[in-house]
Amino acid sequence: MTLNVSPLTLGTSGLGRDTVPGSPEEETAVAFAEQLFASTHAFLDTSNNYAGGRSEAVLGLAIARIGTDAATRVISKVDCDPETGAFDRERVLRSFDETVARLGVDRLPLLHLHDPYTVTFDEAMAQGGVVEGLIELRESGRVDAIGVAAGPVGLMARYVGTGVFDAVLVHNRFTVVDSSAEPVFADAHERGMTVFNAAPFGAGILATGTKEGAMYGYRPATPELQEWVSRLERVCASFGVSLPAVALQYSLRSPLVDSTVVGLSSAQRLTQLDALAATPVPDDLWTELESLGPAPSNIDDSAYA
Repeated sequence: MTLNVSPLTLGTSGLGRDTVPGSPEEETAVAFAEQLFASTHAFLDTSNNYAGGRSEAVLGLAIARIGTDAATRVISKVDCDPETGAFDRERVLRSFDETVARLGVDRLPLLHLHDPYTVTFDEAMAQGGVVEGLIELRESGRVDAIGVAAGPVGLMARYVGTGVFDAVLVHNRFTVVDSSAEPVFADAHERGMTVFNAAPFGAGILATGTKEGAMYGYRPATPELQEWVSRLERVCASFGVSLPAVALQYSLRSPLVDSTVVGLSSAQRLTQLDALAATPVPDDLWTELESLGPAPSNIDDSAYA
């Protein structure tokens, strides 16, 4: 099943973080959520564990105000038990029930298996495992489609290869710095799955540029990576475009990617994102990018090979 996505999906991992129900801070978060729903982008992406459940709760408050249309535009994910790490069929069903209760909806267009790191692949696929729970939810009609969302490409390749899932989401592995997810996306695309590419800015340096403390993939950028990105910044400047625009367009222009997921923290960021998405990038810049050679990514997925 291919979802009717838009080029951009709006991420809400930080929405409502550290807010208290009924507080002014929560009201600010709900107002921002309403702005996200008012955008032209098809889906908002959340998860059971984002901001300790507050992301879904805030989205639910916004949905209650906006109504039916908003209720069909949220993608969520099931997560392991936050205290025990348990992740099996029963936990999947509980996680889903928690999610729809917070959102105030009966069903979801897409539900991902999220970061299945506390169980092995074989455990996840076994009878009574997480995948059985997801299939059960799809067959019951409570979700239209199921996906898998994580990072390590070796692990993601195995899940995609099962043929069970309708969608895949990989983060930080399809950027101008690290394109290691390309074979996974190619396989998923061939299977007719919906492909989400998350974190096109590498969760840091491709949005901020080179600076002290710059991050890539939730880790400090190495000096070698900083130097490579500095060279890329010079290429971008020579063509009169910004590094963030190039980083975003790298994902948007790929025929393997159906939707690019970008996390947002404010209405200003949403405006900036739309401007970056509309920025034309000269074809010659991509040729120059290739001439830089492979970037020294600091992500190591060898443990999941």
